[in-house]
Amino acid sequence: MSESKPHQVWLGLGANLGDRARNLSEALNELGQQVTVERVSPCYETEPWGITDQPRFLNLVCSGWTDLDPRELLAFLKEIERHMGRSTTVRYGPRPIDIDILFYDDLVLAEEGLTIPHPRLHERAFVLAPLADLAPELVHPGRGMTVAAMLAAVGTRGVERLAHRLLGDTPRDVQGEPPAAAIGLQRVGITGLRRAIHLPGRRHPLPFYAELDLFVDLPAQQKGAHMSRFSQAVEEALEEWTHGAVADVETIAERLAQQVVSRLAAARAEVHLRTQFPLLRWAPVTGHPSQEMYTLLGIAAATRERSAQLVGVEAEGITACPCAQEMASYYTRDSLLQAGFSPEEADRVLKVVPPVTHSQRGRGTLLITAHPGVRAEDLVRVVERAMSSETYDLLKRPDELFVILRAHRNPRFVEDVVREMLAGAVALYSDLPDDTFILARQVNFESIHKHNVLAERSATMGDLRRELADGAAARAISLSAWLDGQLSPGR
Repeated sequence: MSESKPHQVWLGLGANLGDRARNLSEALNELGQQVTVERVSPCYETEPWGITDQPRFLNLVCSGWTDLDPRELLAFLKEIERHMGRSTTVRYGPRPIDIDILFYDDLVLAEEGLTIPHPRLHERAFVLAPLADLAPELVHPGRGMTVAAMLAAVGTRGVERLAHRLLGDTPRDVQGEPPAAAIGLQRVGITGLRRAIHLPGRRHPLPFYAELDLFVDLPAQQKGAHMSRFSQAVEEALEEWTHGAVADVETIAERLAQQVVSRLAAARAEVHLRTQFPLLRWAPVTGHPSQEMYTLLGIAAATRERSAQLVGVEAEGITACPCAQEMASYYTRDSLLQAGFSPEEADRVLKVVPPVTHSQRGRGTLLITAHPGVRAEDLVRVVERAMSSETYDLLKRPDELFVILRAHRNPRFVEDVVREMLAGAVALYSDLPDDTFILARQVNFESIHKHNVLAERSATMGDLRRELADGAAARAISLSAWLDGQLSPGR
């Protein structure tokens, strides 16, 4: 490649053999290997030029950017043509695909086998018409005329713009039609969309891999959502952030939700974002450092007027089963008594050495309304401390013994972990308002059972404070209900 700075190129594509629309679509896809295609014109059906006794053509024009120099670009385009079945025939004859370089920056070049701008561009309505759709004021660097002026000079006889674009596109908006059963849907969208996002670093923005779920409410009068527009909304938002990082994941989720509302003309949108972030941890006895990975969560919902954000984490630890340990305690005490130990001696042994039990890895999730003082590192500590013990990637033998003993001295059910997470968050964030939403979830991946166990609770901070203070049962509120309340016009 000749230069690091990309070059703007304008390419003309045509086909009159085989499935013409599919050939054009396939060629556009192949261009993506070396050309970042930015815009594509409508498609035109045109009379053949040069040799008229052949099938009619489909033509379009695209613009984009490439790092290839003109010769490299020409070779690349010829390779696409060969790959798609074009063979050497008579000049201007029929072909499954034809790709011409129309403009390359403002370059004027005349060499053996390569002329830029295209030497017959100013004569060809089938090129000028789609080019005028994209850039009517673009000036021919050799002739000093705009594309619109050149098209006016040659006219549009024999050139017909199609009412639809390429494959699968029709004038009907099928998604916008009424469904057979007029029932509204709460969440329609896409899940598992993977993209790179940038978050602030100490010196410059850092890239993070993120997975996104995006949804809209679908009214009863609309058959379906335009699914491709979700991805388009994400790409547009990411393009806006190319030159800098957004402050946090919950703000990214909020802006994406707002973009989805705008792009899909939706009443409400919801976005869930997951990414990984590292924290430095030290083994509890030997002090060996290791980089531990945690999941950072950002959730947002938006209407045209309002939005709401939540931030959260997922972290892993282990839990030791209290029930099995209680049975083991009775068994151990009885065994000690049968071996000749006195009841007092047996009780002393059990106080010094915790009885055995089964343990399992657990994954805790903690979500809370986004506020400036809520930090992911603090949420991680709340989640890890709620379990019997935190876990580490790097442990030497003394560290392993420490973790095992800590877990067995601190047995907890899955229900205990959720309660401890909620109580820890209430204590940590005593200054947050009562309407702050909080959700805690724990999943234990059982070691001696073939199933997993789960516990979850969500409430407002005010309700939890009252429940902890006087035992009054707090009302249940789901994440969806809380988001709906935040977006309601009455707020």
